[in-house]
Amino acid sequence: MGVRSAIIDVLAKPFVLMGIVNVTPDSFYDGGRYNTADAAVEQGMRLAAEGADILDIGGASSRPGAQSISPEEEAARVIPVIRRLAKEFTGPISVDTAQSSVARRALEAGAGWINDISAGTVDRAMPSLAAESGCTIVIMHMRGTPATMQSCTRYGDVVSEVTQELLASVEVFIKAGVSRERIVIDPGIGFAKTADQNVVLLRHLDVFVKTGFSVLVGTSRKTFIGRLTGREPQDRLWGTLGSVAAAFLHGARIFRVHDVAATRDFLKVLSAIEQPER
Repeated sequence: MGVRSAIIDVLAKPFVLMGIVNVTPDSFYDGGRYNTADAAVEQGMRLAAEGADILDIGGASSRPGAQSISPEEEAARVIPVIRRLAKEFTGPISVDTAQSSVARRALEAGAGWINDISAGTVDRAMPSLAAESGCTIVIMHMRGTPATMQSCTRYGDVVSEVTQELLASVEVFIKAGVSRERIVIDPGIGFAKTADQNVVLLRHLDVFVKTGFSVLVGTSRKTFIGRLTGREPQDRLWGTLGSVAAAFLHGARIFRVHDVAATRDFLKVLSAIEQPER
């Protein structure tokens, strides 16, 4: 089993950066760039050198409209990458998957975190695996699947409903035996939300922070930033940093990003200024 870094250890830092490594041909921003084990490992170590605290390895695209692939194909993409990175990277490795069979193999290969965008709804065995393994689990809010989620954006009160639905998923993991200290929650920016709803969730992120769970936010280069700025994914870094600033100021401390070096410098300055005077 891989690095079992407790959240309390990770959050001893002012902020935590989870570097994205997509071993996919069709992810919305970097699909195809790191679609071989060699390229993905090289990218992972580049992000580590830039200061990534965690590496998040994914083999199935979750962009809006993405079609599912088999667990066997997903595992074939990520397991060789995780196995190699586990020998070189000293921090936790996360596997971005909703499939328990992929997650189990990833943990055996050296991963220590599971990042489940489905919050255990795609594979009902995920909560028991998380409990059995003692790994850290990221539980994200989403309705539907990546293929259908953008038809599931009707909310009366998006903040209240996302919070309630997310905490209901958390309760399933706790009942399965997962320790609260091993749970990270993610409001799922861009997953079954409109651009306006994403903005509202970020504006009220303190609601999620007040649950007592560590909060991860993933806004990196997403569509809502393009809607606000009029820019394509390759030109959305500055907009992304604006969303990171808002999330940090509202209490989030874990950020899933493509651009580790820029985000680290940005948050070093912001966190230093915002640190309470002694």
